Amino acid sequence: MNGQLPESPAHTDLSEAVRALKRASVLVVGDAMLDRFVYGRVLRVSPEAPIPVLSVEREVAMPGGAGNVVRNLTALGCPVAFLSVVGDDQAGSDLTALIGGQAGVEPWLLVQGGRATTTKTRYVAMGQQMLRADQENASPIHPRLADRLVRIAQDTIAATRVMVLSDYRKGVLGGDVPERLIAAAKAAGRKVVVDPKGDDYSIYAGADLVTPNRSELRDATGMSVDTELAVVDAARALRDRHGFGAVLVTRAEDGMTLIEGDAVHHFPAEAAEVHDVSGAGDTVVAVAAAALAAGLPLAVGARLANIAGGIVVGKVGTAVARDSDLLEALTPERGALRKVVSRTRAAEQAERWRQRGWRIGFTNGCFDLLHPGHVHLLEQARSWCDRLVVGLNSDSSVSKLKGPTRPVQGEAARAAVLASLATVDLVTVFEETTPSELIRLLRPDVLVKGADYRVDQVVGGELVTEWGGVVRLAELLPGNSTTATVARIRG
Repeated sequence: MNGQLPESPAHTDLSEAVRALKRASVLVVGDAMLDRFVYGRVLRVSPEAPIPVLSVEREVAMPGGAGNVVRNLTALGCPVAFLSVVGDDQAGSDLTALIGGQAGVEPWLLVQGGRATTTKTRYVAMGQQMLRADQENASPIHPRLADRLVRIAQDTIAATRVMVLSDYRKGVLGGDVPERLIAAAKAAGRKVVVDPKGDDYSIYAGADLVTPNRSELRDATGMSVDTELAVVDAARALRDRHGFGAVLVTRAEDGMTLIEGDAVHHFPAEAAEVHDVSGAGDTVVAVAAAALAAGLPLAVGARLANIAGGIVVGKVGTAVARDSDLLEALTPERGALRKVVSRTRAAEQAERWRQRGWRIGFTNGCFDLLHPGHVHLLEQARSWCDRLVVGLNSDSSVSKLKGPTRPVQGEAARAAVLASLATVDLVTVFEETTPSELIRLLRPDVLVKGADYRVDQVVGGELVTEWGGVVRLAELLPGNSTTATVARIRG
């Protein structure tokens, strides 16, 4: 990591500001936790008690708490140093492996013997959380471990531009640890961003930016936050009471408010559709900190953080906002081209549809010159599902399959034509010669190929049937062939 301070950009074009975030280097100190999601279906009520029985289909684990701030920073392309404490248990080992597996992260996960790693397990059916089970030890970490944490932070601060304190009140930032960390950052000339908890903000005194939500602001000040003006008055009182440089208040469906000096900036909510608010605060603090670390004006960072928050609440689970997500939000495709997405975005959208109980269909091909046979296949595929995703072979993939003279049309043109069809809900391009990895990522309920295949010949068929899906063979229209059409055109 490089401790050199980046130059501020000459202008604040938001797309350029997003690209500038990669210049940021951030130290995150705080409470790491393990987020587990157990997904399944409820088909019956237990005979043992009046409770639903969850038939488990899959489980997902990811870093939560301060670890989710790290995930969001790496999604922006920022190098990150992460300092936290875990227990000597299986959850601590799992969390350490997840953090260590992220590119661009320098992890310092200290281990305290006998301490339980904070773990939150959510049980989800049909997009609804049925139950959350927490395991944690919220007592302050051992004093000697706290001293070691502060020493490591002092050494790491100089190599980064901004320090984030992500406080979930799980013990890592207990006692005088925040005060000592802020003093070390100030001595090194580094800025401090705090995602606070509790009602005693004196422990964060002198921070450059704090990011309470509306209810946290009310608890910390004892003041009303029912109106926009009341939020401004409470934020100013909080800032003046503890010597904060600025206060960024997240206000859910009412957007965000930034108090910086004499200036007040209101940002309306950006979310077009809210699916899950889990982790949105982590996204906001990550983007704001990255912007400060990149030398951007705080108002620009707050604007980007507001957009990023709107992106993640539109995703399912504890999600992140990538730099590509921000750029797309700033320069959205219009019309049918909105359906053409990356495989990651396709997987996220498929998960949103799945959480609504919709059946996901998938088919794939080169679709070099779209003809009536293709249209007929896609119509059948869409009739067997609620949403249809089409995997499109990339140009290089088509050349490997069909020869060096193909494709006739580039992948962008082929994707645009497919996206214009009402029967197609998403198009995503894959580079491999087979769609196996894409199918594994999307987990469709229905896999469709033409009737010139047998079911046992369909790539990905075994995967789909493993998770309870089906393989369907679509009727073919005779006399339609891209290869034959190309041959006729070329004489």
